[in-house]
Amino acid sequence: MRPVTPGRSGTAATGGCVLAGVQRHEAGDNAATAIHLRLRLFGGALLAAHLLLVGWLTLRPLDVPWAAAANLTPLDGIRADLAYGPLEAARRIGGGLALLAPLGVLLPLAGGRLARSPLGAWSSLARSGAAAALLSLSIAMLQSGVPGQVVDVDSVLLNTVGALLVHAAVVPALRARLRRSQGPTPRITRVDVSPWAEVLSAVPREY
Repeated sequence: MRPVTPGRSGTAATGGCVLAGVQRHEAGDNAATAIHLRLRLFGGALLAAHLLLVGWLTLRPLDVPWAAAANLTPLDGIRADLAYGPLEAARRIGGGLALLAPLGVLLPLAGGRLARSPLGAWSSLARSGAAAALLSLSIAMLQSGVPGQVVDVDSVLLNTVGALLVHAAVVPALRARLRRSQGPTPRITRVDVSPWAEVLSAVPREY
């Protein structure tokens, strides 16, 4: 009995579908990798520029006739700012919140964590807040030896809260936009195995 073999045209068509699916999948991966690399480079450049600006604002010597005493009691500085009135308090407290707020976006951007799944959102938020707190604490320690700069423990609190607020407000939206820009994940076309099943069923079996 002559064995039955599948047609060459059907096999070629199936192979072409599989090859096209693999190529689309590889093209999608390459495009996503290129986008992530550009975002990391862009975020790294902005992060370096922001840290230089923060260093210049907080660690440069100031020629002032007198400087206030250091505040080492939490919330005392905020209460003192509120005593200046609404406008001045908003300016002072807003400045503390805004100083390290960009870190809430720049750190995930430079670290390549924008494309992570929603399950990693809380860990990304915690890392950004911890990094902002450590940086603010380091600045406060260095300010103790800089003429004209005043150490305020409330600055650490405000800087950290600012970074957390910006991260929570901006990073989820950036993640969603990044996923939309990449489009749906390419999938490999499923190979129909029914012709092969018919061929195998037609082959005589020996027992």
